[in-house]
Amino acid sequence: MHFKWNYEPPTPERQTAAKELGEKIGMSPILADLLIQRGIKTESAAKRFFRPMLNELIDPFLMNDMDVAVDRLNDAMGRKERIMVYGDYDVDGCTAVALVYKFLQQFYSNIEYYIPDRYEEGYGISIKALDYAAEKNVKLIIVLDCGIKAIEEIAYAKGLGIDFIICDHHVPDEELPPAIAILNPKREDSTYPFKHLCGCGVGFKFMQAFAKNNGIPFSRLIPLLDLCAVSIAADIVPIMGENRILAFHGLKQLNQSPSVGLKSIIEICGLTGREITMSDIGFKIGPRINASGRMQNGTEAVDLLVERDLEKALAEANRINEYNEQRKDVDKQMTEEANQIVEKLENQKHHASIVLYDENWKKGVIGIVASRLTELYYRPTVVLTNSNGIATGSARSVAGYDVYDAIKSCRDLLENFGGHTYAVGLSLKIENIPEFRRRFQKYVNEHIQPEQTEATLDINAVIDFKDVTKKLHNDLKKFAPHGPDNPKPLFCTRNVYDYGTSKVVGRQQEHIKLELVDSKSSNVLNGIAFGQSESARYIKSKRSFDIVYTIEDNIYKRSEVQLQIEDIQPSAIEN
Repeated sequence: MHFKWNYEPPTPERQTAAKELGEKIGMSPILADLLIQRGIKTESAAKRFFRPMLNELIDPFLMNDMDVAVDRLNDAMGRKERIMVYGDYDVDGCTAVALVYKFLQQFYSNIEYYIPDRYEEGYGISIKALDYAAEKNVKLIIVLDCGIKAIEEIAYAKGLGIDFIICDHHVPDEELPPAIAILNPKREDSTYPFKHLCGCGVGFKFMQAFAKNNGIPFSRLIPLLDLCAVSIAADIVPIMGENRILAFHGLKQLNQSPSVGLKSIIEICGLTGREITMSDIGFKIGPRINASGRMQNGTEAVDLLVERDLEKALAEANRINEYNEQRKDVDKQMTEEANQIVEKLENQKHHASIVLYDENWKKGVIGIVASRLTELYYRPTVVLTNSNGIATGSARSVAGYDVYDAIKSCRDLLENFGGHTYAVGLSLKIENIPEFRRRFQKYVNEHIQPEQTEATLDINAVIDFKDVTKKLHNDLKKFAPHGPDNPKPLFCTRNVYDYGTSKVVGRQQEHIKLELVDSKSSNVLNGIAFGQSESARYIKSKRSFDIVYTIEDNIYKRSEVQLQIEDIQPSAIEN
């Protein structure tokens, strides 16, 4: 992929501010400037950023309806009512259900959990589930990571004598469901200071409020933070504010004392003994939890996450790992088919978006295929398939573009839709697909900015190899955990050369392992450029080139750094 490089050199005022802040916190001006770019301009703000404290979590009772939700839960437990914890079948939903169920089960036994079947029941609250709940004499359902648009379903439940507490983070409509309490920081009337919690985060806040109201020590919640970290990483929410606190301490829990279920997943991922990062969750742990709901039923993922016996957990984790292998095969085949369709659609080149439909594609994998096409073509993408006579699909977006608004503009053509800025689920009648495609593409063409249609790398600092010291690397680690709003810092070094030992590696010779020097020092630095073997010939030509990279641990030599090179371009001016 060809990237456009964005770099704004710091102004003299910013350089002065970075120098002063760096002196106060004992860091180089390079890293102090990274803080300033993140809106962190004082010594006290820097200390809070580097040392997120659990006592700085927001009071959960600032969330609308929290007092009502806690009172209703207390009443249910006092009256020994049957409680159901219900959630979506993705990572966020499964971790949220596991968190709430595990916490409440310590104090109350008349409780169960339910994950709808993606293929039989579809997304959200299903009538089948409500009938089952009525059969089991359930009187209260706590729904997590969905439910904010389930007006008819919750009205139906009300008729069955079932109350609902909704814990969701998706964008609501103007009309809210008739639930007892709706916990959602994205409500229009929200008084909660932080808007970007994931579904599991909202569930955690509910349990925090319940604990506070019942005199349960906060320390009883800490073992559940590993689930929060997994959810935050997998659901790609901003890693700032309250999410940063939850992710920071959740990663600590995941590395030091993970739950039995997560420990078994860590083992089958080959991560045992390594420091687990948000990236490991995103690429290894999360996909395995997701695979259960994609290929079979998400209930198996929750079974694993609440399991207490390590032997049983390992057996369940291996089964889920098999689902993930099956998912990879289906995902690869569908992506190849989708690519062939896009390449054949000449008129697609004139649009800033992609809409594809194939009735034979597997419903559980279309979200991944939409993500892959978005990365490949750098355009908002909708992928649809046939599910029980209805076109069901997923939309994914590029950085900075709100695909939710684009989908919402076509709502009169839709049976249902829901999500947030970068990911939306939708369903519509098959006969409406041509008109939906026309209107969606028209809306995106009119509203997307030219710079949002090309892949960009936002460079944080231009540095020389002499700046890449052990101290800089150690200080840089304090910026973790990374994710939206706190990405891994991207550095650029200009006029670098092959030390003479760089080579193409990989099963298909697709990567480059590099040893590099720059024009200003004799430092030799190791690097890896994944999927960039097309640059190998230029690199071996002994001409200079510029690189954009992140600074990582060398996993084979822990005391050394390795540059993970995101892009390579010939130098404009050779020294």
